[in-house]
Amino acid sequence: MCQYKLSSPKDGMHSVMNGRWTLVPSWHSRLTSMSKILAVLPCLVIGVLQAADPSLTTFAKQHLTPQFMSEGATFGDFNRDGKQDVVSGPFWYAGPTFTDKFPIYSAIVYDPKNYSANFLAFAYDVNHDHFDDVVVFGFPGKEVLWYQNSGTDQLWTKHAILDIADNESPTWIDMTGDGKPEVVCTRRGYIGYAQADWDNPTKPWTWHNISAKGGWHKFTHGLGVGDVNGDGRLDILMREGWWEQPTMLAGDPEWVFHTSDFGSGGAQMLVYDVDGDGRNDVITSLSAHEWGLAWYQQQANGSFVRQLIMGKEKTDSPYGVRFSQLHAMALSDIDGDGLQDIVTGKRYWAHGPKGDPEPNEPAVLYWFRLTRTAAGVHYVPMKIDDDSGVGTQLTVGDLNGDKRPDIIVGNKKGTFVFLHQTKPVSFAEWEAAQPKSTR
Repeated sequence: MCQYKLSSPKDGMHSVMNGRWTLVPSWHSRLTSMSKILAVLPCLVIGVLQAADPSLTTFAKQHLTPQFMSEGATFGDFNRDGKQDVVSGPFWYAGPTFTDKFPIYSAIVYDPKNYSANFLAFAYDVNHDHFDDVVVFGFPGKEVLWYQNSGTDQLWTKHAILDIADNESPTWIDMTGDGKPEVVCTRRGYIGYAQADWDNPTKPWTWHNISAKGGWHKFTHGLGVGDVNGDGRLDILMREGWWEQPTMLAGDPEWVFHTSDFGSGGAQMLVYDVDGDGRNDVITSLSAHEWGLAWYQQQANGSFVRQLIMGKEKTDSPYGVRFSQLHAMALSDIDGDGLQDIVTGKRYWAHGPKGDPEPNEPAVLYWFRLTRTAAGVHYVPMKIDDDSGVGTQLTVGDLNGDKRPDIIVGNKKGTFVFLHQTKPVSFAEWEAAQPKSTR
């Protein structure tokens, strides 16, 4: 297994190493321009020049459990010790080592040929007692629950948020701008959000429709939240377009729908100004169970033009990279250059060992480095691992307090932590890792 990162002869190249490390080069200097973008070999990654001596950024892989108990995982401080802990399925794992685990609810180990009752998890202090609780989205079409932190090694108390949450990529975000998170999903054919009574969050939450009734069901794919039109309010995206949040939410007005073709239904749909032109773009997998990764460039008139990053054929990528079933995605500035990179991978056995295209190919985890040049936008694929992949959620954040993004995955191969690290290398090692395009 190998990985690197690079972007010009003086831009952060790194060498290849085998084993459990994924290598991503970075430089530390004050150079402000790049002479050219170098091509990348399949196991290489592009990085930016930042100093006189190069360094490798590595991801140390930690396999917390091989048991399949959830398709998502996240982190929070569950014992109030100031250290981030990992939660995946029925257990939380105490940081910083993640070797000691504690129960949240009664554990069920699932057959990876089937499905779990835990598709996504989020950490939040729901009842304001200064302990992080855990919000769990169950199997699509089932309920959303929050588990109240017991502060002990006893099982946590379960509370209902919503009886039904449809869509395979629902989310937990401050939709209304009140500083508190809401549940965003589809439900009984409508798009909308559920809002708590924060004086008594143990009560079922109030549902708000934002759309006319449509054909969305529990297995609908693709959903995102972001400020598409730059008015300071968060909008909701689905594969067929986006719904514009109005200036006032009182009375549950129907939001204005803007049609756009964002693929056949991916996973988390991400909103970000990819090309730096001041207009937010949309990043999405094109089909959660097939092929394709793209960003949709917003035009001056509000329409979108698809820019393919990776498709079904190796020739669709300048680096010959292809994998199917991109069922979880996130944005994070992995290399510290100020630009948001894409983190995604292959969902392992989404429909078992015989379902979907290439279900038994390596369960890869990648980040795609965003590079802006005079010639346009360029995404460079950087392999993190080939025996983990993603579930229906992946989480990126600083687990160990070093101000670098780490990655948490829960899926049918178990639970994984990838800790972001750096190490110095020689210029010769850096030079050897300069990537080349397959085109």
